[in-house]
Amino acid sequence: MFVQKSFSGPQQNGAGTLYLVGTPIGNLEDMTFRAIRTLKEVDLIAAEDTRQTRKLLSHFEIATRLVSYHEHNKQASGSELIRLLQEGQSIALVSDAGLPAVSDPGADLVAEAVEQGIFVVPIPGANAALSALIVSGLPTERFMFAGFPPREKKSLAKWLLQLHAQEGTLMLYESPHRLRKTLEAILEHLGDRRIAMVRELTKRFEEMARGTVTECIAWIEEHPPLGEYCLIIEGSISDENTGELAAAWWVELSMEEHVQHYEAELGRKDAIKKAATDRGLSKRDVYNEVNR
Repeated sequence: MFVQKSFSGPQQNGAGTLYLVGTPIGNLEDMTFRAIRTLKEVDLIAAEDTRQTRKLLSHFEIATRLVSYHEHNKQASGSELIRLLQEGQSIALVSDAGLPAVSDPGADLVAEAVEQGIFVVPIPGANAALSALIVSGLPTERFMFAGFPPREKKSLAKWLLQLHAQEGTLMLYESPHRLRKTLEAILEHLGDRRIAMVRELTKRFEEMARGTVTECIAWIEEHPPLGEYCLIIEGSISDENTGELAAAWWVELSMEEHVQHYEAELGRKDAIKKAATDRGLSKRDVYNEVNR
């Protein structure tokens, strides 16, 4: 059992404090006064990309020593940072944008610090996923952050199927060059749900595209994706009569397998129509998918 009282004075074990400092997600004015003060006062700043962070420090005239901590050096660098914390130094951990330790190697450093009885203090700031959620127009009472989708097609399908029954709004990140493939996979495995595609948050070209998955696919055909995206997706809808999640026996089937399930009995045309009804899609969408 380890109870941390962040503002009770120096730690009895003589260790320093690890501060998790939120940084701008686009606009430099996302930075808080507390974040700037903390970065000036700590002994050391550990950054995901020192080149990116150096620009931020220069803008706010912060001269604190800067070191690198990222996915590829986290074992060696992490051990050294823990040693310095145990010796009493205070360290601020920052990511390239937003809150550190969210889909970020900083989570490993935090876990080790907690294991060693070192205080970990949050310095809140901007977060892309939550910012996108609150402007999406979708429910915010319950939500789930899912991070980055898998790249490989089969892994992506399995990942989406695991999310299919989630009733809360889904939040995930995607790169512009993978956006279309991910939207098509969402359409196939989750159905034509309401969605918000949010990009360039707090920057000059901030944009929110809201509609169904089908409408968003059509939008990016006319407007090629630019910048990193936050996708906010409607959660699974409960059956009004039973209060339970609507049965979806077909969720593990591909579109072609779904159509084949009905084909022997109904024929190809009606099988496509039936599969479209199951998934909440148009007949044209299903037809195009199975006839590529």
